[in-house]
Amino acid sequence: MALSGSALADRIHGGWLGRIAGNMLGKPVEDGTHWTRDRIDRYLRRADALPLTDYLPALEPPPDPVEFALRPEWQSCVRGRIHGSCRDDDVDYSVLGLHLLETHGPGFTTEQVGEVWLLRLPYLQTFTAERAAYRNLTAGVKPPLSATLDNPYQEWIGALIRADVHGWVNPGDPHRAAAMARRDAVLSHTGNGVYGAMWAAALIAAAFTADGPRAAVASALDRIPPRCRLARTVRRATSLHDAGVGWADALAQLERETAGLPWIHVVPNAAVLTAGLLYGAGDFTTTIALTVRGGLDTDSNGATAGSVAGVLCGAAAIPPQWTEPLEDRVRSAVFGFDRARISDLAARTHRLAVAG
Repeated sequence: MALSGSALADRIHGGWLGRIAGNMLGKPVEDGTHWTRDRIDRYLRRADALPLTDYLPALEPPPDPVEFALRPEWQSCVRGRIHGSCRDDDVDYSVLGLHLLETHGPGFTTEQVGEVWLLRLPYLQTFTAERAAYRNLTAGVKPPLSATLDNPYQEWIGALIRADVHGWVNPGDPHRAAAMARRDAVLSHTGNGVYGAMWAAALIAAAFTADGPRAAVASALDRIPPRCRLARTVRRATSLHDAGVGWADALAQLERETAGLPWIHVVPNAAVLTAGLLYGAGDFTTTIALTVRGGLDTDSNGATAGSVAGVLCGAAAIPPQWTEPLEDRVRSAVFGFDRARISDLAARTHRLAVAG
């Protein structure tokens, strides 16, 4: 399916808006050790917010400040208090990826990814594998050793959250999107950590032309090794959905099968994300709501699910309760981009996509 210039621009804008909205939805409950699926739903029931169709509501004062302790940023990312997006690394890396491609083009090297980090991203706004790689870079360690030296987070979700821009600039070309995401990912990740980035980029690229999320998920799987644990987990989530297993039961089964992995590891989060996309069935609100209710790394998963759903439907079709509070503004720790207009970032991304 070919996309005209205006349709492509709307889909890319939808990806940006969806990523930011999904991130904001998940941010107050981002702590997989505390905010389990059960606890998230208990909070939503207390707030009379099930089904979830808008940003998280605030319970003030919370009925139990220990049980329902939201993250410190909650006051600027809950319903009725959002005035532009909060700063978050899940969005910073999309901004940084855009700058990387504008500066070095699609033929960028892994070394250039590291240079852009050092020039544009504050060290204290990096986490887990990215912080380990950043520290290695400042010590003169080059990739691929930057990903492995003193880095116990090599298969965590960090590279996946950096992948969206590679999908947005390669609409309908998941192979090229995955190849670009791999060059980015190997700065800080190995194994399933890299495959997660390749899969996410391919998923977003495929969403531009796929006939719904099920087809996009299947297309993205073709871009990673079929026997890696990430691919097996995504296929398992797909098989449970196709067999008619309910969303909650499917997640419970996937949780049992990925038990023992950290809550920021890419594999269990890919399971939650896949379930959100498949059971969301292309509906933007249902997709990000189910994904965030799935727990684990809620803001990262919500962001990627929102990106895919936003590309599938386009910016114009995203319900206004998600986009209007963003006020077309994004906060970012990336030097030179704080308070940028989301529409401008999308237009710049569109120019890269058209340029090929």
